Amino acid sequence: MTQVARRFLPAGAVKEFLTSGVTPQVGAVPIDLIIIKFAIGPVALDVSLLSFLGVLVAYLIARSLF
Repeated sequence: MTQVARRFLPAGAVKEFLTSGVTPQVGAVPIDLIIIKFAIGPVALDVSLLSFLGVLVAYLIARSLF
């Protein structure tokens, strides 16, 4: 929903409010399992009001189905 809003909403305060978000990021996490050693990352999560709304709608639909 956020990507669609970023693409199709006209520039203005509503677009900025709905599509601006926080992107927390975790750097590379090294994992050493003695036999094999590797790193995972960086991992980032884009959180905005519309993405939260999408998760809420998906939860309500899933709850009504089950």
